[in-house]
Amino acid sequence: MTGADGVVEDRPADAGAVDVAVVGYGPVGMVMAGLLGQAGHRVLVLERYPGLYNLPRAASFDDETMRTLARLGVAEELLPKVRVQPTYEWRNGGGDLLIEQHFADPGRSGWAEWNMMYQPDLEEALDAVCRSMPQVEVRHSSTVVALEQSPEKVTLTVEGPEGRQVHDARYVVGCDGGNSFVRSALDVGLHDYGFSEPWMVCDFRFRRPTRVPYALQLGDPRSPTSIISLGPAHHRFSFMLDSVDDFGAERDPRRVWKRVAPYLTTDDADLIRVATYTFRSLIAHDWRRGRVLLAGDAAHQMPPFLGQGMCSGFRDAQNLAFKLDLVLRATAPDDILDTYQTEREPHVRAVTEKGIELGHLQTLRDPERAAERDRILLARRAESDAPEAMRFPSLDNGLFARNSGAGQGQLSVQGVVDDGTRRDLLDHIVGGGFHLLVEEQLLVALERDQLLDDLAGAGVRVVVLGERTTAHPGAAFVVDDVDGTYRDWFAELGCSAAVVRPDCYVFGTASGPDATADLADELLGVVRGVACAADAGVDA
Repeated sequence: MTGADGVVEDRPADAGAVDVAVVGYGPVGMVMAGLLGQAGHRVLVLERYPGLYNLPRAASFDDETMRTLARLGVAEELLPKVRVQPTYEWRNGGGDLLIEQHFADPGRSGWAEWNMMYQPDLEEALDAVCRSMPQVEVRHSSTVVALEQSPEKVTLTVEGPEGRQVHDARYVVGCDGGNSFVRSALDVGLHDYGFSEPWMVCDFRFRRPTRVPYALQLGDPRSPTSIISLGPAHHRFSFMLDSVDDFGAERDPRRVWKRVAPYLTTDDADLIRVATYTFRSLIAHDWRRGRVLLAGDAAHQMPPFLGQGMCSGFRDAQNLAFKLDLVLRATAPDDILDTYQTEREPHVRAVTEKGIELGHLQTLRDPERAAERDRILLARRAESDAPEAMRFPSLDNGLFARNSGAGQGQLSVQGVVDDGTRRDLLDHIVGGGFHLLVEEQLLVALERDQLLDDLAGAGVRVVVLGERTTAHPGAAFVVDDVDGTYRDWFAELGCSAAVVRPDCYVFGTASGPDATADLADELLGVVRGVACAADAGVDA
């Protein structure tokens, strides 16, 4: 095959189109490839670097992310390598506590709400998962240089160790970071919130146990500083710069050690990395063009003050992977992929805007404005003993039941259940996919309409919250709600049944036998391929 520049391109003999080509092999690309591979699809990953990046960038992840990691089988491996952090402090230059955020253990998703980590540990675990899947092929030193698509496929031109090659895929997902080639090739513009700040990031490896703040934002107008744990063995100090041009001088190790002297000495730790980053807030206008989609930093970038950049990318991967699975299995129409951006973008914008708000609070350089900030926040703390809490919005306008009760679009809870043979988190007992959780008395309605067997045959896990000693059809998982997690959740929502999507968000809820049967029937329409684009919340 001859390219546009006249160079003869070597198309491999096995060049049949893969199901999905993932461009970029950072954490989001790894999760995307792992979830699609887990669903049985053929995935080709193209990464321009010769190996894993092996440098820390993200510093933390939340309980929803750990739930995703658990589904990929790496949560238990990572637990000894993370630090569970219960609080996040925001102080002024004088050390006064302005904001204190509290994090539960366990949180809504069944895991600790805030986990501090050293990113290379995470990437090694995810890389092992991807490489264990025969249907996932990872190619390093493979730079995508051209992208073309037709109604049937996407063609990628790749420069690699064996020269120029061409690969076809039914779909492409660009997970290639803030400087995304895929986004540029699609000519997708960016919405810029205007938040742009240069910072110097300094990473340390401990030589001995040392008492340092684990999660502190220091709003000192002389030098705004962030101090964050990177798990048990590493720590990060970040300093706002007046200008990115200052980095050349400030990166000198002697200057760095002088900055951290109140907390660390050379006897405590080794300085392993100094880098500069400009924190930005950018969101792509379009996350999908035809058969090409964007995820993670390729679709959005946010300041790090909430620790949600990588977590948001993982949410992208969960949302997009299960919808691509439905499309690739010819269960759902291609239009269902349009619900990806309609669901995820408002969520991303809410998180980004909250991060910008907190970033502006911390990085005030004018002493008078900083003093006014301190007065306001200290007064707010004095008025209320309630800890600060960040609650993310529900999803909306996407793949949800048309008629539903409360809770639609919420992140579902996850509790400990007992199926008579073992006691564990629900996902570990029943696996992934769509779940229909019902109170025990609703089984009669599901059996009456033959919905129980139909749901099981369509791959939906029917989870009965009831007594294990009662005889039930084998099509259902009967579990004891050990801690009352689901009882309390159903009481909060006023429902007796809930459908949870593969990305752990609520498809719909119902109360009573007739409404539950209708909800189950609508779910069958989605998983059996009779749903139309209008049912999915997309204009046909």
